[in-house]
Amino acid sequence: MAREINSIDSFRFKLFLVMALVLMCHHAAFASDKIVIGASLPLSGPLAGFGGYQRWGYEAAVADINEKGGVSIKGEKRLVQLVVRDDKTDPVTTSRNVQTLINRDNAVALLGSCTPALVNAGGLMAERSQIPMVTGCSPLASFRSVRQWKYVWSIFFDEPDVAQAPFKMLQELAIPTNRKIAILHDNGPDGTAVGGEYWPKAAAEAGYEIVVKESFPIDNTQFGSMLMKSKDSGADIVLVNAITPQAVAIRKQMETAGLRPKVLFMEKGAEPEQFATALGKLADGVMVGSYWDPSFPYPGSKALGDRFERESGSSFSQHIADSYAAAQVLLDAIEAAGSVDRDAINTAIAATDKSYVVGPVKFAADHTSKIPTAIVQWQAGKPIVVWPQERTTGVIFAVTQ
Repeated sequence: MAREINSIDSFRFKLFLVMALVLMCHHAAFASDKIVIGASLPLSGPLAGFGGYQRWGYEAAVADINEKGGVSIKGEKRLVQLVVRDDKTDPVTTSRNVQTLINRDNAVALLGSCTPALVNAGGLMAERSQIPMVTGCSPLASFRSVRQWKYVWSIFFDEPDVAQAPFKMLQELAIPTNRKIAILHDNGPDGTAVGGEYWPKAAAEAGYEIVVKESFPIDNTQFGSMLMKSKDSGADIVLVNAITPQAVAIRKQMETAGLRPKVLFMEKGAEPEQFATALGKLADGVMVGSYWDPSFPYPGSKALGDRFERESGSSFSQHIADSYAAAQVLLDAIEAAGSVDRDAINTAIAATDKSYVVGPVKFAADHTSKIPTAIVQWQAGKPIVVWPQERTTGVIFAVTQ
């Protein structure tokens, strides 16, 4: 009897082992069937506001494709897994994260970070590894200046367009000023490009006089001297290019210094909602270059803006759109390639010619696809499109009113 019980127990144990092995193999097969794409994003540090929007946009696009069963590869649907790592707003960490995404997480393709410093760091590692990357959040002139890219692709605005936009707006809306300008910009790649080169060129072409031109370290916190210099110059127009923490500090210190220009642009740093939240009423009237609003006539624009506000409880940001579009472009390319082969995906990205939530996307030979520029103004905590006139969602008012 004891021998029979032992025999039964032994059989049950063996059956359990077989079933466990089958389940493990099934799980492994299912996991390996997933297509992994990776992203290194600034989820902490000075650019965390941007990174949060990007993560939402990437995750939303992946969720949408997975709701439809995933990406179709040779007639079979495969789910997509997005792996996100925090680069802490540090280019060195970005490079390290991209290596990890490729070598440990087995990503077949990548989505980019934000700002030239981070995008370029990740992009150069992607180039070295010969793995495709699609990104937004990286102004195109700075992106082009790094190298002739082979595996990295950017969908965003172009710095010359952003630099010319304030002057086109001033002319078209006939805003009266003394035509004197103070330019204050950080010494980062896009700050130097816009503030050091493109704004002065656009100002000269439009017949404006630059009476102050100052640069500062990207992490600077004290701006009193240059702000007093700007005030003493009598400039009606102040153009600032700085990341969000510095833009907030500059706006507060402007008020302390009594610097109240008729027109105030704060490029880059005034984009996210965190800028308006940190400043309250001091944000009112501040303008910033833009490229997307839910009201724009692109496929899915309004639905995306509504969805973000419903899911997050916050006002939309334009960065959800270029991130969502970048992920869609990559996912469409994987499906068009019908493969997870890196070169096949890269070739499919190059052939992209379709309208997305940011408008038409078609890459030039330099791997860029330009989004048209607009201008928004913060009014009562909301970003209002004030130019171009055919896309306005409100009326512009002076920062000093």
